[in-house]
Amino acid sequence: MSKIGRLMLFGGCATVFALSLSHPAAAYDGQNCSAPGICWEPHPGYPDIIAGSKYDPKLDPNEVVKQSVSERDMEARNKLRVNNFVKTGKFIYDVKNIPAE
Repeated sequence: MSKIGRLMLFGGCATVFALSLSHPAAAYDGQNCSAPGICWEPHPGYPDIIAGSKYDPKLDPNEVVKQSVSERDMEARNKLRVNNFVKTGKFIYDVKNIPAE
């Protein structure tokens, strides 16, 4: 591509960028913070109510229950591992290998 072609391409990109900056109210900037560090803001067009919209994840209640059961079991295994580590000073990952009390 010639230098003139590159300059024209760059000039066109710069013009589009400048035009996009000239209308900041229409652009999503993510800078409206409700408190320091809490700066989430929906994109334009995101609905106020998610249920029934195209953004609704439509979670299956059975899958949600399976996830909570899985997390509860994981926490129980971690508690066994930590208790064994506190008592013995050895970390055993496989809970089947932890001696019964």
